[in-house]
Amino acid sequence: MGKITLVTFDLDNTLWDVDHVIVNAERETRAWFDAHVPEVNRRFGREDFIRMRMEAIAADERLAHDVSALRRETFRRAIEAAGYGEREARLLAQAAFDVFLHARQQVELYEGAVDLLELLGDRYRLAALTNGNADVVRIGLDRHFDFALSAADVGASKPHPAIFREALARSKSAPHEMVHVGDHPVDDVEGAAGVGAHTIWYNRKSIEFPGERRPTQETRKLEDIPEAIQSIEGR
Repeated sequence: MGKITLVTFDLDNTLWDVDHVIVNAERETRAWFDAHVPEVNRRFGREDFIRMRMEAIAADERLAHDVSALRRETFRRAIEAAGYGEREARLLAQAAFDVFLHARQQVELYEGAVDLLELLGDRYRLAALTNGNADVVRIGLDRHFDFALSAADVGASKPHPAIFREALARSKSAPHEMVHVGDHPVDDVEGAAGVGAHTIWYNRKSIEFPGERRPTQETRKLEDIPEAIQSIEGR
């Protein structure tokens, strides 16, 4: 098949479990609201925030691909609806978002993740591709990646081809020289395959593949990814 030059990684649920991270970040944000804008938690519950989020996207479709801007705008809408003026609402929304974003970066890497990145970094160019707002600099992983891209950077969320094409352009790699590693059958596997890249499905939960376009390789352990890449190169 030929030499692989670029290996790209999804982040959430590929290098760490994101669910408890978001739960904790939202808990800390609610505590901040209790202390600084208590009217928000008193007046609005989960369903209200979902509604305001959808209203924000309806007003500006670009927010669907920028989770940071969307969360900030949702906070602003809630604070204004709680009786604050527009300017103060924007300032408070930014402060609340800063609390959320700091907690959102407090991830616990899967066992072997750092060793994997160090090993692959000696052989290939590495890049992080995410639909979310995990920050490899704040997390402390930036030294392992040549670059990182988010859906907000390209204005489209995986599985849209934009983020994969941008990774190819930045690395000056051809599609057949790229392997994308991720946990999501559609966003990662079908998305990357759509631009002609090879794919490795990280199937940590050992389930049957639910997508239509099967991955080039499948692995249930991070430590098996180097061998999967070598298998792709040897085809």
